[in-house]
Amino acid sequence: MTSLVELSVEDSVAIVRLNRPDVRNAINDEMRAQFIAALDRAGNDEAVRAVVLTGNGKSFCSGGDISGMRDRLQAPSGKVAFNGWRRQQQTHRSVAALHGMGKVTVAAVNGAAAGLGCDMALACDFIVASDEAMFSMSFVRRGLVSDGGGMYFLPRRVGLSRAKEMIFTGRAVGSTEALAIGLADRVRPAATLVHDATAWARDLSRGSIAAIALTKGIMDRTFETAEEQVFALGREAQAICYTTSEHRESVAAFLDKSAR
Repeated sequence: MTSLVELSVEDSVAIVRLNRPDVRNAINDEMRAQFIAALDRAGNDEAVRAVVLTGNGKSFCSGGDISGMRDRLQAPSGKVAFNGWRRQQQTHRSVAALHGMGKVTVAAVNGAAAGLGCDMALACDFIVASDEAMFSMSFVRRGLVSDGGGMYFLPRRVGLSRAKEMIFTGRAVGSTEALAIGLADRVRPAATLVHDATAWARDLSRGSIAAIALTKGIMDRTFETAEEQVFALGREAQAICYTTSEHRESVAAFLDKSAR
């Protein structure tokens, strides 16, 4: 049986590949379940310090599977809303697993990232786009709203008015514009995209595992958290860091070097 989500580890970086290239890596229920399982394995693997998300084939992810949308339309009217609610729970669980992971996450966007695919890229800490990448908040074209966190993530990257414009129009944004407006952090040639994204993820995650996880958990909430609460969370995080072996060993090494 072909895995719909592939997971490999290269020198401390887990590479998660969406693997339905024949339908541009559109997300169906089985793929979503495998994606959550892959993130869970990477998140619990102590040898993994960072995660790179990409797609096999020419697309990153074209969003939700249209065949699934057709099936929903054929369901009895009395079940449409509740079935949709349950499916949304799984969608949000997958995005939360990606966004809430206590490790560095990098989206290596190798082609089209549309709808839910764009939301998934936005859920990562960093986005590296290939020169062939294309981003589109295409939900409006299906009479839908962004359901994978895009209404939360996109304004934080590009500002509120630009995020509204992208969502209201559903237009495509190429890699050059994406870099200019802050939607992407770096642009790399398609041939070296995953290699370059993996190398950057490795550099980003060389520091203390505990310090990065705690810092990430606080910074991801700073836009909607009061200043004093951020300070309080910082105090708690620092108290934890004081007890880690990474902190103790680095201080000991510094003092030993200074004493020479």
